Order: sequence, then structure tokens, then C-alpha cells
Amino acid sequence: MNRLLTLVAPLVLAGALAAADTAAPDVSKLAFLEGVWTGTSNGIEMEEIWLAPKAGALLGMHRDVKGTRMVSFEFLRIDTTKDGTFYFASPRSSPPTPFRLVEQGDRRVVFENRQHDFPQRILYWLDADGKLHARVEGPKGDKTIAEEWTWTRNR
Repeated sequence: MNRLLTLVAPLVLAGALAAADTAAPDVSKLAFLEGVWTGTSNGIEMEEIWLAPKAGALLGMHRDVKGTRMVSFEFLRIDTTKDGTFYFASPRSSPPTPFRLVEQGDRRVVFENRQHDFPQRILYWLDADGKLHARVEGPKGDKTIAEEWTWTRNR
């Protein structure tokens, strides 16, 4: 029995180490998103709020206000599933649309869903001045377009 354990234990350990090497990206590296981010564009006040990574996920929400009226809102989640790490977008409380994490750096992350109409790519990055940028890209009609926002950390 001891001889069997001596032979099997290294194989089990090797399997565990191989599984650790293929583990999903660590969402704690996306902590740069944490905070209350605000900005104004074309008379619309924007807020994007991200909670700190916890239990392998980040939760966020976005709100656009024009004057005294909320004109848009969205619930956001970055979470790791058995299929990978995804950004789940739920504009106006619609069912979540998944965007797979395809690129991750220290202060930049890119998500993609080529089957979605628009957007198909969602990018976030923190610039050297500490401003958070978000960009969405994809087809609209017969063109590829992009929209981009810049926010300042409020808290």
C-alpha cells in the first residue's frame, strides 16, 4: 500500500500543478476598476461604480443622467465560470450578455463577444494620470464604429 502511494502521489501532485497552470485569470488584477468614476459628455453626467474584487468577482453599475432625468443604466459583473472569465453586461436590467476576457494587463483589460450585434469588444484601461477609459467597438450597419468615455475617480 505504501509503495502504491509513493507511486501515485507524484502523479496526483503533477496533475494539480498542471491544473493550477491553466487556472482562469485572477480577477484581483482588475482592482484598478474599483471606485466611483464620473465624467460629463454632451450634457450627460456619467457614473460608473465598481466594487473591489471579492470572492472571484467584481460587481459594477453605470448610470447616465441628463438634467434631472436618468436616461440609461446598466448592471455589470466580471466573473469566472468553468468556461473562462467574462464581463456580463445587463443594460436596463436585460438578461446578461457575456463578453469573454481576451486580454489582461496591469491596467488594461479587453472582453469580446463576436456573436453580439453591438458592441463586440469592451475595453477598460487606466492611464498614467489615473483616469479610467472605457471603449466599445463593433459593427453598426456596414461600418465598424467605436465609442469611448473617460472618467475621473471620485472616491
